[in-house]
Amino acid sequence: MDKKSEDEVRQAYSRRDFLRLSGQAALFLPLSMLVGCNACGGAGSAVAASSAIQPTTPFVGTDTQLLEDLQRTAYQFFWDQGYPATGLIKDRTHANDTDTYFGCSIAAVGFGLAALCIGDARGYGTASDIQARIVTTLTTLLYNADQNEGFFYHFLDWTNGKRIWSSELSSIDTAILICGILTARQYYSGNSQIVELATELYDNVNWQWMLNGGTALSMGWKPESGFLSARWTRYCELMMLYLLAIGSNTYPISPDTWDSWTRPTYTYQGITYISGGDPLFTHQYSHAFFDFRNKHDAYADYFRNSVSATAAHKQFCLSLTGKFPDYADNFWGITASDSINGYVAWGGPPAKGPIDGTVVPCAAAGSLPFAYDDCIKVLRQMRAYPRAWSRYGFVDAFNPLKGYFNADVLGIDLGVSMLMAENYRTQFVWNYFMKNPETIRAMQLAGFQPNGAAAAAAAAGQR
Repeated sequence: MDKKSEDEVRQAYSRRDFLRLSGQAALFLPLSMLVGCNACGGAGSAVAASSAIQPTTPFVGTDTQLLEDLQRTAYQFFWDQGYPATGLIKDRTHANDTDTYFGCSIAAVGFGLAALCIGDARGYGTASDIQARIVTTLTTLLYNADQNEGFFYHFLDWTNGKRIWSSELSSIDTAILICGILTARQYYSGNSQIVELATELYDNVNWQWMLNGGTALSMGWKPESGFLSARWTRYCELMMLYLLAIGSNTYPISPDTWDSWTRPTYTYQGITYISGGDPLFTHQYSHAFFDFRNKHDAYADYFRNSVSATAAHKQFCLSLTGKFPDYADNFWGITASDSINGYVAWGGPPAKGPIDGTVVPCAAAGSLPFAYDDCIKVLRQMRAYPRAWSRYGFVDAFNPLKGYFNADVLGIDLGVSMLMAENYRTQFVWNYFMKNPETIRAMQLAGFQPNGAAAAAAAAGQR
């Protein structure tokens, strides 16, 4: 096995690591301190548009063809980059050539399991081969992969399932994994082997242990140092984590924990919504699996909240066109991703990270169900840059102003893009995932109710 390079070690941080390490104070620093310091060439100056790479190949197909291309190429990543003997899926790979990367992300496996189900339904692969791959993956996770109390280490060696890079047992990445497992359990409900393996993997997770004596779930645990000090206490992608824990058959946590995390509101250009100031992916991930449409809890209609968050993010990007002239009505979107300077947890509003005119395709693709007309225009424009498209679809990020096109694709970014495209098209993941009795029970225990005229008005008033 080749030794991992320093650059790859740096890239191995999770997006939640970046958010935690950056500190909350940075979330509300002035825009001038956060955006474009390297790209602007001086305070307040704009990046010159004349030297920017221009789109050259307009996409002439239909929107449906574009989504089909996006999903078929994403499926190919999850198939090609799954190690045949284990089924574990790489965290990332080179977009157009081979590499020696061996790190599996358990979150990529979670998205990948759902992606394989979509691929089966759409005929992207042979049904028997896909089922066999899923059985292999679940078997590896249950019997061979390093874990503790049912939680899995964030990064594993894709050839054998062993912990790598001193990574933590990750509560949120285990949640994404379990969501993919439960999607496969329902789609293949007639396959007793998949059902039994999937059920055992979910039932093994000791959610009570991850509370570590508190009322909010810990972000993780390491054998060398114990529980991480950070907990899931503020709105973000955490909803899937709490709902899986509340709905557990074996180690359920109290439904009261649904009230243990805060829901701060933020207003931008007249749009008010719940947000912790984190990048756009935090408004997408739980929605890739849980169907929050047309329902609300005591606090919000979270689907509508993500609609508002997407609208605010678009307006935020457009507000930066004076500095970054590539941003336009059909070209915007920033979320945690690779960049010319490495992995960055950036976005807004409020401005976060060294924004420099980069766009991240999964920002728009992951929001397709929330703002389809806006997002599909962005994806069409992105296809007009030939270097932005690869054998696995869009590269992770690119910046026409700097001539930067990332060399990699990331499993989690392809995953949320593929799942949300399918949810827009057919509601496939929502329909199958929400057949799980545990997810139905969890949402009931958390207080979700269908929207009605009066209920929707009450929920809107609480926001």
